[in-house]
Amino acid sequence: MWLALGIIALPIPEESLLLLIGFLMAKENLPLFSTIIAAYAGTCCGITGSYGLGRATGHYLKHGWGRYIGLTEKRFQAAHNWFERIGKWALVIGYFIPGVRHLTGYVAGALKLCYRHFALYAYTGGIIWSSLFMAFGYFFYNHWQATINTLQSHYPSLLKFF
Repeated sequence: MWLALGIIALPIPEESLLLLIGFLMAKENLPLFSTIIAAYAGTCCGITGSYGLGRATGHYLKHGWGRYIGLTEKRFQAAHNWFERIGKWALVIGYFIPGVRHLTGYVAGALKLCYRHFALYAYTGGIIWSSLFMAFGYFFYNHWQATINTLQSHYPSLLKFF
């Protein structure tokens, strides 16, 4: 649930959460298979919620605020065409850019990107992104203490809480 809410744009550190999940799976405090499925579901639910918000409010953005922000019908159509051609890749890559993952689903929904295309690219990107961060937490579990010791020796004031 926290992962989904973070992707929708609440101030939740999703990468840190995924690293912690991987760490806890390596420590055998969380079951491997069901935790991975739950993380994938949270990622997909979050981006789908963002897409749904964009679908529901994109019309109001275009017609209500468009004239104030320079969003004409012609520009809106050009953005839609760009997103249909190559912008879908922003749904995959956007997960790895802080702040962008929160906007890509909304923009795809506001531009009324076909749901099939949205799901293919967004869910693929979400699975790659969440897998990568969980894997970092999982595989670097044994090196965690060495990393903390190195950081403490170089930045002692930074890591007082460890």
